[in-house]
Amino acid sequence: MAGSSVASGAGSSGAGTAGSGGAARGYRPSATLPFAAEFRRQASRRRTQLALGFMALLPIIILIAFQFESGGDDGNGRGEFASLADLATSGGLNFTLFSILVSASFLLVVVVALFCGDTVASEASWGSLRYLLAVPVPRARLLTVKLVVALAYSLLALLLLAGTALLVGTLRYGWEPLRSQVAAELAPGEGVLRLLAVLGYLAVVLLVVAGLAFLLSVTTDAALGAVGGAVLLWILSSILDQITALGVLRDFLPTHYSSAWLGLLSTPVQTDDVVRGSISAIAYATLFWSLAYWRFTRKDITS
Repeated sequence: MAGSSVASGAGSSGAGTAGSGGAARGYRPSATLPFAAEFRRQASRRRTQLALGFMALLPIIILIAFQFESGGDDGNGRGEFASLADLATSGGLNFTLFSILVSASFLLVVVVALFCGDTVASEASWGSLRYLLAVPVPRARLLTVKLVVALAYSLLALLLLAGTALLVGTLRYGWEPLRSQVAAELAPGEGVLRLLAVLGYLAVVLLVVAGLAFLLSVTTDAALGAVGGAVLLWILSSILDQITALGVLRDFLPTHYSSAWLGLLSTPVQTDDVVRGSISAIAYATLFWSLAYWRFTRKDITS
């Protein structure tokens, strides 16, 4: 009788603490590591604050630099860049376009690589990654939340750059039509739509950097190595794309269509390379993210 009572009591106690599959009652994998908590956690980090702060500060720096232009360097070989700078001071939309142009090939690449390459590798370098998994947070969910947060901050950085440039440019140079070297003058309303299309395409192209940096982030404990590796490989692809002897092989480089957004400013709009570039970027990003998930869900976490 006593044995039955003890067994019954133990069984009822276990039933109250364990669910199906041996998990604690009430445990839901989807409730671990909420997106909002990770977003706030990353917002408190110094690198996030500095990166976003610099994206907001850059248009102001460019604006100040234009105020020191002497106008006496026309014969010193400034060429095409000089004409772009002249366009930049002809209105807020043009100033925004110029800010995007000078940032797209390197600065935005570094910022996206920073957010996506640092997110997992930094946890490993601090020794906190294994504790997150011991909560327990499922590995796939951990990666998904960190990737989505990194992409959200990357998009925020892009919008912050464009938004600040549009604000300070309009206050300084006025609300004028959008002009470029590849298009006829566009009314301000249509110019805004074109700039939004440019930002959308840049966001898609930068998914390649995000995917590559994220893959490197799950394979190394060195955050700087993940960020720097992604940037260096992007630069290498850009260099190879300039070698015409590679012929059709250049079409398969992830950077080959990185400047196709200029077609969105032409009259009429040229979308062929934009479509090809979008497909290429999504394909590369999906491949890199798939490899990242495959690697992370199978590796031993010791840090």
